[in-house]
Amino acid sequence: MKKKQKGMEGQEHSKISKVVKIRSRESWEYYITHATNHGYPIMVHFSACWCMPSIAISPFFEELASTYQHILFLMVDVDEIKEVASKLGIKAMPTLVLISGGAPMDKIVGANPKEIRKMMDAFLHSPHNKSSSP
Repeated sequence: MKKKQKGMEGQEHSKISKVVKIRSRESWEYYITHATNHGYPIMVHFSACWCMPSIAISPFFEELASTYQHILFLMVDVDEIKEVASKLGIKAMPTLVLISGGAPMDKIVGANPKEIRKMMDAFLHSPHNKSSSP
């Protein structure tokens, strides 16, 4: 996904998103399996296009993806892929789930950047985390 931004002199520059938009159960399974097999943690933003807090937190989620490049960042619209959301017990949006080794490690419900960053930092500094810091 590319986003256009105006540069300092009004010129447009393309910015490539570091967040992968999941569009099918097969895509979900591919990315989860790939990241798990390669030892990458995953941060998933479960959202909905009608949910204003989900929309509001998206730029922050993009910022995290740029900062923590050794973590795979996924975006799942719960209305598009209901079975994935249901399997993980997602009941409200936005919900952010941190997955490591194929299993959910932590979850935050709501658009709270401070708590999300706290969760990320706690995970990155935990003894079971094998990935490096940003």
